Amino acid sequence: MPRDKSQSHIRIIEAAKKEFMEYGFTDASLRRIANEAGIQVSGLYKHFSNKEEMFAALVDPAIDGLMTLYREIEKDYSDGLETEDKESAWTDQKETVRAMEYIYDHIDEFRLIICRSQGTRYESFIHEMAELEEEVTLHYLNERKKKGNNVKKVDRKEFHLLVTANVEALFQAVVHDFSRKEAMHYAKTLEKFYMPAWSALFGF
Repeated sequence: MPRDKSQSHIRIIEAAKKEFMEYGFTDASLRRIANEAGIQVSGLYKHFSNKEEMFAALVDPAIDGLMTLYREIEKDYSDGLETEDKESAWTDQKETVRAMEYIYDHIDEFRLIICRSQGTRYESFIHEMAELEEEVTLHYLNERKKKGNNVKKVDRKEFHLLVTANVEALFQAVVHDFSRKEAMHYAKTLEKFYMPAWSALFGF
């Protein structure tokens, strides 16, 4: 890629981030992005086919990283099934704290996703995260059952609502513009609040 094109791409990304953060996706203006980047509007299409592709370039790397983290957490839970003290392995993962740390390492991207993505495919992000959390947790419960551990049967509709509420609670720190310090304290509070409830629900 020629040097000037690479520099133009960086300027566009920076301008797009500024525009989306201020106006949100729906009201963001390609003309303002182009002006901020110092190019013509037609020049944007040499780098991105449309506005949503531009938004995706900003947020997809952060989402990919979060998915990687969730896979690591899922593996840690699975590994915990091989230990003698499965209850400690269940409570020691600090899933919410680990997720919040990652979110605040990429807070601008998650502000875009949670607060500025209306009109894009990302506006259903929390719902999709809840579905993933539900799938991973049910897999873990089934694995516990296979190993002879008692697990209470849960109502799937209620379980879906509870998981959704849990995921939404996590991202409320972003919605309410918590500082990192506030968010990490809140994450620990969520752990204290939800972990005993999940344990009671599943019969651990």
